[in-house]
Amino acid sequence: GKVTIIDFWASWCGPCRAENPNVVALYNEFHPQGLNIIGVSLDKDGAKWKEAIAKDKLTWAQVSNLKQWDDPIAKQYNVQSIPATFILDANGTIVAKDLRGEVLKAKVKELLGVK
Repeated sequence: GKVTIIDFWASWCGPCRAENPNVVALYNEFHPQGLNIIGVSLDKDGAKWKEAIAKDKLTWAQVSNLKQWDDPIAKQYNVQSIPATFILDANGTIVAKDLRGEVLKAKVKELLGVK
């Protein structure tokens, strides 16, 4: 892919779930141009996590160690609160973080070179 969003979220996080429809729309619009998303859940309950993925129609790769704040990926990215997003360019360099809505969409378009 040309652009990857690492999206830290959890089924119990209201703001995360509220943002999910925007992320789904972004993915559906820009995945064909090279946008990838990896969801990293800070859930503890595997059933609730999988239920949220299905309910919110999150079709991209999802991972969770079911360790909430002790998740090693979250620790690697120094995630202190969720939702947290990291936008990586084609080289895997973090170019932006914690963007939402129209600001996130504008950054993705810029990185993909979409008019």
